[in-house]
Amino acid sequence: MNDLTALLRRISESGLEFVVVGGFAAVTHGSSYVTRDVDICAVLTPENVDRLRAALADLDPRHRLTPQRLSFLSHPAGNTPISNLYLETRYGVVDVLTSVLGVGDFERLKRQAEELEVDGIRLRVMSLADLIAAKEALGREKDLLTAKELRAIAAKRDAT
Repeated sequence: MNDLTALLRRISESGLEFVVVGGFAAVTHGSSYVTRDVDICAVLTPENVDRLRAALADLDPRHRLTPQRLSFLSHPAGNTPISNLYLETRYGVVDVLTSVLGVGDFERLKRQAEELEVDGIRLRVMSLADLIAAKEALGREKDLLTAKELRAIAAKRDAT
């Protein structure tokens, strides 16, 4: 996860406000789930897109869901409204979402987020309760298994 942590460090140092969601958030809460990407939730204003571009500029960020794998550095053009970004970089995949199914948008996630330290980086991480709700809302087998594990982690925390 060193490259993923380095990717999060860069994004964090860019000044972008975000909440870590998805599999990486599950791992920070104690899940044994193995993740190969980073999912974050943020508001994608033109200024925030510029912050991301600056943070990722030397990592060859590309839109991974477009057939042409367009460069994020030049596409989309400035001031184009963006709802989600699905990027591949030399450090790994990062998805930037503006909302999370079953939970809500960035502001909602931010209010409930926990601040955790991961490899020396202070990060806002999706709360355990919100993460369980999101995994269950997705409904995929792997997400339901992760939700079950996270419920066990939550029960253990409540018992102590």
